[in-house]
Amino acid sequence: MSGLPNCPSCSSEYTYEDGHMLVCPECAHEWTLEADTINDQIIKDSNGNILNDGDTIIVIKDLKVKGSSSSVKKGTKVKGIRLIYDSSDGHDIDCKIDGFGAMKLKYEFVKRA
Repeated sequence: MSGLPNCPSCSSEYTYEDGHMLVCPECAHEWTLEADTINDQIIKDSNGNILNDGDTIIVIKDLKVKGSSSSVKKGTKVKGIRLIYDSSDGHDIDCKIDGFGAMKLKYEFVKRA
């Protein structure tokens, strides 16, 4: 094994070096090792603003809640978020939403308030 990290886009293990870039042959994603380590610690909202623990966010799309007939409506304000940096299920934000309780959200469905 070469010791190179898996592709951050598709998780392929067949990455290779091309000069100073890392390349995934399966999805053609290219990145640098420095960018890979920096991006692991930064979570941004849908507009590119950096999110921090304790921030207030606004949901930008109606989100269906698994196991419930209701959904989180667009414009719902969520206070006191907690960021999850190495989530296996793809959800980056842990929060508590009034009327729903504890939930996990993906960064692409929220914006910073």
